[in-house]
Amino acid sequence: MLHTVLQRRAGGESVEQSQPDLIVPTGKRKGRNPSVASIYRALAEHVNREAHPEAVAQAHADFAALQVNEVPGPRPAIPDRTSL
Repeated sequence: MLHTVLQRRAGGESVEQSQPDLIVPTGKRKGRNPSVASIYRALAEHVNREAHPEAVAQAHADFAALQVNEVPGPRPAIPDRTSL
């Protein structure tokens, strides 16, 4: 769904124009149209993942460790990019 919205936005369509053609693939709203708010929320999450890939990779690693009952230890602080 996100891929479709991104392609259509690149083509000049608004989220509101794309929304009626989208279908939720899983979950309790499966087969229905997503709300406009849900689409914007997915777009915001996409922007955050693109802006902070290292945080996403660390979150995936932490989740994998939790799945095998390992508690991730503390990580060293990463200096703020603006203070460098």
